[in-house]
Parts: sequence; structure tokens; C-alpha cells
Amino acid sequence: MTVAAPTIHIVDDDAPFRTAMGRLLGLCGYRVALYESAAQLLAAPISNEPGCILLDVRMSGLSGPQLQDRLAELGNPLPIIFVTGHGDIPTSVRAIKAGAEDFLTKPVAKQKLLAAIERALKRDSQRRAHDDELGALRARVSRLTPRETEVFALVVRGKLNKQIAGDLGTSERTVKAHRQKVMEKCEVRSLAELVLFAERLGMVAAPAPSVAPRDNTPSA
Repeated sequence: MTVAAPTIHIVDDDAPFRTAMGRLLGLCGYRVALYESAAQLLAAPISNEPGCILLDVRMSGLSGPQLQDRLAELGNPLPIIFVTGHGDIPTSVRAIKAGAEDFLTKPVAKQKLLAAIERALKRDSQRRAHDDELGALRARVSRLTPRETEVFALVVRGKLNKQIAGDLGTSERTVKAHRQKVMEKCEVRSLAELVLFAERLGMVAAPAPSVAPRDNTPSA
């Protein structure tokens, strides 16, 4: 199956720059979508495909930072790279703190721009892989019955079969049977794997790193 090239969404009210950038990135093998304003981007919801956003700071209507905030509210997952001729330190710091991948000043060298895009696309790819992994784990959990889900939650919190039986008002034998079903449906082979499975789903906190005890023995 052929994988489509990532799409670079360019939002800039400078028509010559927007056109030139689109042509450059098209020649580099990317798909390109051009927008003359924040409103135009918001009116055409971005599909869930690999890509990133190149965003100007000063534009008519919503500014770049305002669009960044709006996209965050809408749950936009695509990395944002600011490319602007009106950069300053406070604006760049704000953009980066709000999650921007990079903040570049026009005119930007081709190699510097392409390097920033590649970093953004790599982060987007990692995020997608993480989402896919979580989706697969959630699909396994969805196979569990309500009672198996209860047993799962108690097992990964370190409770013994006898304790779980007491909590649920059932027998240890029944708990063991449910526990075995949980292991099978979650496709794990050990308690350690099941706990790691739950940690990835945020059901239990990962253990804190151990800290060596401090030696308080007085020196001679």
C-alpha cells in the first residue's frame, strides 16, 4: 500500500510568500494546502493525516498565536511551526510554551525550514504511533466483561485473590477464573505485563524511581 506524503498546511496572508512556499515544498515531495487567513483554515477542518502547520504571526483577523490557541481548544494534533517576518522574543517564547515546534524568522534558509519540518513530522509520527498503541490496548480492555474489568482494576493495584474475593463478595475460585480471562483477553502472560499494560492506559501510576538511602552515619 502506498503511503501518502505528509501535508504541510501553510497559513499566511502574504500571497507571494504563500505561493512560493507552496511551490518549494511541493517540489520537495510534500503535499501542500494553502490558507490566506486563520478563518480559512478553521472553515476547512484538517483531516487526520500526517502533516504539520506553517503559521504566520501577524495576519488579518485572528493572529497566528490566537489561531494556535484556537486549534489547541479544538484538539488539533498537528505540530505548528511559526514562520514570520515579525518575530520578537516574547512572542516566540509564548508560542514555544504553547507547544509550537519551532519559531523561524523570514527570510528562512531552505535547509533550516526543511529541518524544522522534518522534526515536526517526526513528532507527529511518534504521536500517531502512541495513539495507535493506546487504541489497540483499549480495544483489548473493551473485550472484558464488567466483572472482569473490576478484577483487572484490583489485580493491577496489587490485591491478592483472597482480598479481591472479599471486595467483590465472591469466591477465590471465581476470582482466579476471571483473572485468567483478563490475562487472555489482554494478551499478557504475567502479572508484570498486566501492570505495565494498565500503566500505559493510565489506570495505575508508574512506580517512582528508587532513591538510594542517604548514609547519615557521622564521619570519623
